[in-house]
Amino acid sequence: MCAIIIVGDSMKFKVILDYMVMTIGIIISSLAIESFLVPNLILDGGVTGVSMMLSQITKLPLSIFIVVLNIPFVYIGYKNLGNRFLSKAIYSMVIYSVMLSLFHNIPTFTDDILLATIFGGLFLGLGVGLVIRFGGCLDGTESVAMVLSKKTSLSVGQVVLIFNLFIYTLAGFIFGFDRALYSLLTYFITFKIIDTVSEGLEQAKAAMIITDKHTQVAQTIYNRLGRTVTLLNGKGLISGEKSVMYCVITRIEVPELKRIISEEDHSAFVTITDISEVIGNHIKSV
Repeated sequence: MCAIIIVGDSMKFKVILDYMVMTIGIIISSLAIESFLVPNLILDGGVTGVSMMLSQITKLPLSIFIVVLNIPFVYIGYKNLGNRFLSKAIYSMVIYSVMLSLFHNIPTFTDDILLATIFGGLFLGLGVGLVIRFGGCLDGTESVAMVLSKKTSLSVGQVVLIFNLFIYTLAGFIFGFDRALYSLLTYFITFKIIDTVSEGLEQAKAAMIITDKHTQVAQTIYNRLGRTVTLLNGKGLISGEKSVMYCVITRIEVPELKRIISEEDHSAFVTITDISEVIGNHIKSV
């Protein structure tokens, strides 16, 4: 009974934490939109970008378009991702709309177009990244992108990029192509920050190590990083039989792995690549 209560309390705390961090992310995103981007006619991508264009043209509040235009996208996301997505997505978008309304009349942080582009992208990426990392959603474009990706040869990222390029091209005809280019720069900054924040410093990396001292290197990796390695048999065309070690680590552990290789076998050959997903719990020893 005690264990059940503890697990239940832990789950409640996690849910509360998720919504608290999402709210912080929404506040940061709203500030970025209203204090950097909107005053300087710099557009975000996706549904938010379309909403910003319509708001500028019609002079209606941005928050109204954010909610209305996202309704069909939220429905598509619900059909594909279920109730958990729906509750957090609705919460995120409603609070996002409220915050945009509250921050609409606050002073602009800067009138310098380049500073607005860079820092608007940084803060927007930070805010959206926090929302995504804790299960929320401020823009439903990705929901449609997932559906289209299943029916075409395009990836989700490619669908979103094509959609955004269309938005920025349209923005170029309406507001001028200099604003469209600044908006595109903001998009790339935002995209990179979102990736870093949502994946976090725990993003997985795969290390392939070719060494003659596999036992020694593997033991040191286990002692200092707590990671186990998989040993493979390899054969070099010139060097002959070789031991190939495969190890999954996180981004922040890469420098320590390099130090281990340098100390144990400076002649080892190492490649380190990104991993998009890890399935299973064997990444770290217990």
